[in-house]
Amino acid sequence: MGPTAAVAAAFLVTMIGTTLPTPLYPLYAERFGFGGFVVTVVFATYAVGVAAALVLFGGLSDRIGRRPVLAAGLAFALLSSLVFLVPAEWALFVGRFLSGLSAGIFTGTATAAILDLAPGDVKPRAGLVAAAVNILGLGLGPVVAGALAEYALRPLDLSYLVHAAAVVVVAALLWWVPETVTSRGFRIEPLRVGGVPAEVRGTFVRAAIGGFAGFAVLGLFTAVSPSLLGQELGVTNHLAVGLVVFSMLGSSAVGQVLSARVSERIALPVGCAVLAVGAVLIGAAVGAGVLWLLVTGAVVAGAGQGMSFRAGLGAVGAAAPADVRGTVVATFFVVLYVAISMPVVGVGAAAQAVGLVQAGVVFAGLVALLAAVAAVLTLRAARRV
Repeated sequence: MGPTAAVAAAFLVTMIGTTLPTPLYPLYAERFGFGGFVVTVVFATYAVGVAAALVLFGGLSDRIGRRPVLAAGLAFALLSSLVFLVPAEWALFVGRFLSGLSAGIFTGTATAAILDLAPGDVKPRAGLVAAAVNILGLGLGPVVAGALAEYALRPLDLSYLVHAAAVVVVAALLWWVPETVTSRGFRIEPLRVGGVPAEVRGTFVRAAIGGFAGFAVLGLFTAVSPSLLGQELGVTNHLAVGLVVFSMLGSSAVGQVLSARVSERIALPVGCAVLAVGAVLIGAAVGAGVLWLLVTGAVVAGAGQGMSFRAGLGAVGAAAPADVRGTVVATFFVVLYVAISMPVVGVGAAAQAVGLVQAGVVFAGLVALLAAVAAVLTLRAARRV
């Protein structure tokens, strides 16, 4: 296995671990007797871990090297899976926080490492690989956990045992990956607002607008669909829940691949426009309680999100100077993870007051409006380039 493939495999395994609990929350609710709001708080704990890792360690790989930071991310991923094996409610919060740390460390650093290892003429393609692996890992997590929970023994344990074993395997693969950064000494410098180099800011802003809208849709869907499927549509099969979540994330990966030859100037606004249509369909499905419409909206929104995310990440990574690439990419992911967490927390809080369906419809409308605005802004920005 080549070095790029080894980093990509480690990235995939890490991101799978971050979404393993998604189809298992009904089982946790049954075991510990909590409601949907606690699930929201658990997800918020994950988002806090991601943000903390990105802000504190986002630029660390530019100073001490990619490999030690990737190793730290895998260590947190392994600890997260081991903590989830503890049969206590507090373990959900600790496990999700550790999972957030692993994701926050890996997203920027692994993306930068994949771009570093790619020859100059294929860096845009390397950006596609990084984006696709990220989203595909997020999508496979619910499928793996759903299948094991539905058809294997120990539904709340086996997924994490399998994941822990996979982490050990990819950690061994990373041992053979060459270092691409010359160490300048260990020093933690938190990411700063305005820390993106001036020559990258135009590209960064365009990418961030589209990325924010796309990840807000992902956050909305992952927040609403598991509870909606169980409470409103009567879908209790854990694998089915995982596959519905995968319909959006898998479509995102396909959208990234199919739009690989489309320039950033086109992919960003078109992706955002498709995203807006998908969000409207999701809102309509939530309101009407129609499963096929929910899946259709997820596929459409996922394709749009994939286009805009691939274009944005590739453009930001390629435009960033090599000595600050990890910092710039990590800053980009801070924007994305703020976007993915806001709908989850918002829907969870609103559902307590007005109900899950009403909250889901309102948030779907808001996200559709945001995506439409992003399409207009990115189109205008592209015309000025």
